[in-house]
Amino acid sequence: MTTANPWIDDRSVALFTDLYELTMAQAYYAEGMDAPATFSLFVRKLPARRNYLLACGLDDVLHYLEHLRFDADSLDHLASLGQFDDGFLDWLSRLRFTGDVWAVPEGTPVFPDEPILEVTAPIAEAQIAETFIMNQVHLQTTLASKASRVVTAAAGRTVVDFGPRRMHGTDAAVKAARAFHIAGVGATSNVFASKVYGVAATGTMAHSYVEAWDEEVDAFRSFAKRYRQTVLLVDTYDTLRGVDRVCALAEEMGDAFDVRAIRLDSGDLAELAQESRRRLDACGLHDVSIFASSSLDEDAIAGLVEAGAPIDGFGVGTRMGVSQDAPSLDIAYKLVAYAGKGRLKTSTGKPVLPGRKQVFRNEEAGTASGDMVARADEDQPGRPLMQPVMRDGRRTEAGRDTLDAARDRAADELRRLPAAIRGLASAEQPYPVQVSRALEDYRDAVIRERAG
Repeated sequence: MTTANPWIDDRSVALFTDLYELTMAQAYYAEGMDAPATFSLFVRKLPARRNYLLACGLDDVLHYLEHLRFDADSLDHLASLGQFDDGFLDWLSRLRFTGDVWAVPEGTPVFPDEPILEVTAPIAEAQIAETFIMNQVHLQTTLASKASRVVTAAAGRTVVDFGPRRMHGTDAAVKAARAFHIAGVGATSNVFASKVYGVAATGTMAHSYVEAWDEEVDAFRSFAKRYRQTVLLVDTYDTLRGVDRVCALAEEMGDAFDVRAIRLDSGDLAELAQESRRRLDACGLHDVSIFASSSLDEDAIAGLVEAGAPIDGFGVGTRMGVSQDAPSLDIAYKLVAYAGKGRLKTSTGKPVLPGRKQVFRNEEAGTASGDMVARADEDQPGRPLMQPVMRDGRRTEAGRDTLDAARDRAADELRRLPAAIRGLASAEQPYPVQVSRALEDYRDAVIRERAG
């Protein structure tokens, strides 16, 4: 039975890597292969019903690279595996990331085969970092992209993250709250995430609190007296009877009544919201909002909005928290240059564009009209998206983005996308992404060289 701390922190995160990253690094070390290499992180294709992805996770990548260290405990563990010699372990003890990173800023919509980030560093440094970089960008981009759809469906109504209890582990739940904030989600129930990221924390009450009282109205009274601007959960027994009890409580408490909203968590939400609104208005509670939860996703929310349900906000849990309909991306981190030469694999169905790259976004009348993936030194029309976020292992000013800046960027960039691309349905015409002639020619030249 292990006594090791199972929680990953800055001291232990270096070991969060696949074994083959380290065996390859040892082989590079033994062969004296320490020339600069560029690895490109991109998604090959979009999941079903996705028209774009929202890039997310860069800040965690940069933090990891800044703090990458193999401490004594990590080195002892690697020595115990019997696969690493003393010289390599000594090299690892002195390892620091010394490379550069170019990336699209967080909150930028991206499309297939466009680099989300590219790492240039001595090859072993860039290789060891692969697992963590892929893990964080994959998770946060997946969840930010899902949340963006949910926020779009809500059409200006508040969306709250209710998902931590069913997410895939604590790190996922914390990073999800961050990704959701960038995507436009209004608040989270995750208290730890609120502390770490400074995002708004909110919550209502659980059915268990109501069940613990002999009378539902006594539970409501207790909560309403204790918490100002609270939200009362009315569906523990009979939803509409619960609404009536809120009305009775308002009359009883008079000016002391300070309930902000009721929450509906089961049944036909559209029908119940309509009748709840009618009853609240009839008893003068025009300012009491209606908040809904219960297995919601973008499709359910869009249906409620389209039906005109008088719902002011949505608590969205599991289906957003695990991106239930598209929980993974076809993401890759591939070597595209080493020792001054373009590199690629030519496997069927898995194309790679060699060398460092830039992405140019063209716009017409404020609306994005298409992207061009080009070589890094090209000058193409449009707005360059890739920015230098780390040089020589240190963040640049562009790499010091704030969370709220990323959130504002996401809102602005999404507004610039064509309406069909922002929509929930699969666009009849995908967003156009082209490869520059110079990059195509370079790719063909690299393929010919490798074939020869």
